[in-house]
Amino acid sequence: MPDQTHAPFNVLFLCTGNSARSIMAEALLNRVGMGRFKAFSAGSLPKGEVNRHALDLLASKNFRTDAYRSKSWEEFSGPDAPKLDFVFTVCDNAAAEMCPVWPGQPMTARWGIPDPADATGNDAEIGLAFADAFRRLNNRINLLVNLPITSLDHLSLQRRLDAISGADDGISAE
Repeated sequence: MPDQTHAPFNVLFLCTGNSARSIMAEALLNRVGMGRFKAFSAGSLPKGEVNRHALDLLASKNFRTDAYRSKSWEEFSGPDAPKLDFVFTVCDNAAAEMCPVWPGQPMTARWGIPDPADATGNDAEIGLAFADAFRRLNNRINLLVNLPITSLDHLSLQRRLDAISGADDGISAE
């Protein structure tokens, strides 16, 4: 269970390329976490740049986008890295992506989201894929920030973190 004596809770969102889903999740949690959470993102095989559609979507929702960059999860495994309380993989199971497994003691959950960077079509169709991923991440992150983290035992918290993955299907984290 995360250390309940400190704030904020450090959260790492992982995906393969760290160019869209994990970047959007980092931005969302840093905004809606209201100081209770500090979000980061990384990838197992970072693309080296953030997807322009992700940046455009974030900018359209008044997020600052100048600080986001595609980076390796190895940045969070060294001695100077922040101590992580939670690690969420946002890789999509259906896409058969390889997701990193985080070593150590943070609470983990798999919150698979289809990769909007794989969307094809015109800009409007691609934009819809990014908007859907953003909506799904927003729903899950709002459930996370409303969990009574400090009053739940380890097993109860893990069950709720896992249940958040099904939030898009009408499942609550209750």
